[in-house]
Amino acid sequence: MSDREILPTNVTPLHYYLSFEPDFSTFKFNGKTSIDLKVNDKTNDVITLNAVELDIHEVTIDGKDESIKATKIEFNTENQTVSFSFPEGTLAQSSEVKLNTIFTGILNDQMAGFYRAKYQDKTTGETKYMATTQMEATDARRAFPCFDEPNLKAKFTIELISDVSLTHLSNMDVNEEKINDNKKITSFNPTPDMSTYLVAFIVADLKYVENNSGRTPVKVYATPGDEANGQFAADLASRTLTFFEKTFNIEYPLPKMDMVAVHEFSAGAMENWGLVTYRVIDVLLDEKNASLDRVQRVAEVIQHELAHQWFGNLVTMDWWEGLWLNEGFATWMSWYSCNNFQPEWKVWEQYVSDNLQRAIGLDSLRSSHPIEVPVKNADEINQIFDAISYSKGSSLLRMVSKWLGEETFIKGVSNYLNKFKYGNAKTEDLWDHLAAASGKDVNKVMKIWTKKVGFPLITVIESKNKLTFIQHRYLSTGDVQPEEDETIYPVFLSIKTKNGVDTSLVLDEKIKSFDIKYGDFYKINSDQAGLFITAYPAKRWSTFGKQRKLFSVEDRTGLVADAKNLSAAGYISSTSFLDLIAAWKDEDSFVVWEQICNSLNSVRSAWLFADDKVQDSIVKYMTSIVSGKVKKMKWTFDSAESYDDQRLKVVLFRTAATCNLDSIVKLSFDMFKKRISGDKDAIPALIRPYVFSVVAKNGSVEDYESILKIYKETENSDEKIAALRVLGGFKDANLIERTLGYVIDGTILNQDIYIPLVSMRGHKEGVLAMWAWLQKNLDLIVKRLHPSSPLLGHVLNVTISGFTSYQDISMVKEFFESKDTKGYDKSLAQAIDTVESKAQWVARDAEDVEKYLKEKKFLA
Repeated sequence: MSDREILPTNVTPLHYYLSFEPDFSTFKFNGKTSIDLKVNDKTNDVITLNAVELDIHEVTIDGKDESIKATKIEFNTENQTVSFSFPEGTLAQSSEVKLNTIFTGILNDQMAGFYRAKYQDKTTGETKYMATTQMEATDARRAFPCFDEPNLKAKFTIELISDVSLTHLSNMDVNEEKINDNKKITSFNPTPDMSTYLVAFIVADLKYVENNSGRTPVKVYATPGDEANGQFAADLASRTLTFFEKTFNIEYPLPKMDMVAVHEFSAGAMENWGLVTYRVIDVLLDEKNASLDRVQRVAEVIQHELAHQWFGNLVTMDWWEGLWLNEGFATWMSWYSCNNFQPEWKVWEQYVSDNLQRAIGLDSLRSSHPIEVPVKNADEINQIFDAISYSKGSSLLRMVSKWLGEETFIKGVSNYLNKFKYGNAKTEDLWDHLAAASGKDVNKVMKIWTKKVGFPLITVIESKNKLTFIQHRYLSTGDVQPEEDETIYPVFLSIKTKNGVDTSLVLDEKIKSFDIKYGDFYKINSDQAGLFITAYPAKRWSTFGKQRKLFSVEDRTGLVADAKNLSAAGYISSTSFLDLIAAWKDEDSFVVWEQICNSLNSVRSAWLFADDKVQDSIVKYMTSIVSGKVKKMKWTFDSAESYDDQRLKVVLFRTAATCNLDSIVKLSFDMFKKRISGDKDAIPALIRPYVFSVVAKNGSVEDYESILKIYKETENSDEKIAALRVLGGFKDANLIERTLGYVIDGTILNQDIYIPLVSMRGHKEGVLAMWAWLQKNLDLIVKRLHPSSPLLGHVLNVTISGFTSYQDISMVKEFFESKDTKGYDKSLAQAIDTVESKAQWVARDAEDVEKYLKEKKFLA
């Protein structure tokens, strides 16, 4: 607790009265605050708040007869605070005082605090701006002087002033709107008690669509011309609010739900209470012209943010190490509600190849961190918005919900929310309520999973009617040291045999044996519900190859993922993994195919800088896996087809495109030529991203120009992002330079600069060019995105993690040695660890993989 950089406690906030007037000509804003403060220490006449990049003109406290001016205003830039000193005895006068400030702030372009977001007017084509907010985690202090800590909840009454033509939105509904001196002045009703990071307000030219079918009116706002694509979100949000009210047994407590598509946005969305903000691509949807992935993504994001209205907004973590409570739960809840609304999506099957693998991917690095990690300041807080808080957090909640039963789990959550509503809670408070609902010692089990870094590798030793289990921490580099391997995780083994599933067995020691009649079939971690990887004896993997039909989809997906992870870390040979996939090429589930393709792409990525012949042979192997299924496919999509069939087609097309299959290349170019000739329906929306990727891989300068033109001119946001993504797929050096130029010169919005870099990471020419570009432009990129932005971490990861050798690691470390990496040091370490895991894999298995490819006639 003492390490936290927190504010003095001599006063605490009760009610903020805020007024803002943005100026789009100067990109500044005028602000006023009056804060009702409770005086806790009458002997201390210095009031300290958080403030960043604010020019404070006047500070007073309301006295009995007159205002009392501050005698000194002192900023601490390092701690992001400002202190106001008042004459001795000022705070001794009353148990409550009102602190007033008048200030000017920057309407910045860094997507933090109160900022400006740039867009093109669809009618006139001119560049315009919206003024919007992003306060989480610690950027409310950029918008107004405040007590910017999650457990210092208060009420907020907000006023906005602007040109009469603009729309004003905030967390609450409007109390009064008037025109004065040709300016619109809107005052909103006071909020319930809430944290500063949830405060939101927007001044912009906006239109909306709505849904009033539920108890709470829902509106989705967008800039003019885009609003019609908000109807999907409005309809889903209305249903979701009703569903969550019933699930949690607590009514949504605000009078309205507004959701806004924001043109420049650093995250995917933000759960501001009553005014949820989104990236355009994550809320606006033209269902007929969108990929299935995109429809599911929009649904998940909306349901994630609406789950936060209870879990995070109504009940808030006490301090930021509890961030996972907010994010892990909202992630789990979005999958839970998606499954309820769209059972045909089979989201719990997809969870294994998606969320669980994201958690494993980051948590298998040495530079990972515990779910509950002590964080003391803004730089550290911003770096934990990652796959540990979201994906590992939600994976553990999935494990707990399976252990307790979904109904009991939800009952415990509802009791927890009712107990702590409008307040703050700690992780232990949730465990206590789940324990009370279930009668199980949840705290004992879960505190190990949340307080300790990493997850276990469970090694199985077979003997007749007995299985022995040994646990060690899993690292993707396979070189765990004794001091890193001291945690004993309580592991629910959940063993599946032909007799059913035994969920009673818990591995709570380093090594333990159980009498189990497993015969010729068993699998640990039934339906892949637990967060661990299982290493079976070598012969068992070849047995699995013949038993595909005995496993559930989740089991098959998990086995493919585990085999890849085990071979990457050196626990089994890569040939065992390749043999398993070859044995399962008749697979029917799109989820399993998704995992197969992702795992094979990991091999391609690790061997990216191998000899061309070896790379080609890996592609030939991949082609042999997928070609049988691909030959049977027709690439037309009919809405009468099942969701499963459509998704299977998409994943097979994607893999065939990666392999550059001749038939797919020809088909892709045929479709693309029709598209650029004016037929906007020539490419089915479901496979559009992969058609574009084939064009980028094989295309000319003219094709680049065509893709660039689509990016700049298309009205379809799905197509726009697909075009942007593949600009980095062209290997020509001049085209790579052009794309990297667009990333810097403003052609590509700040929020999107990583998107073309992802495809550039897919070829060695791109990896080398990006590294040269990063070295040249690092200072500019850090300044533009600011050090603790999650976007900066993403850009660093993409530009560095494409490398594959120890030599590359030394080169990267040497470059950053002289740099101040404060704010992005964790992201940098994780990118380097990712390269190290690939370097280990290739150094260890290159010979075996080449031998295997030669034996199977893929390599001459």
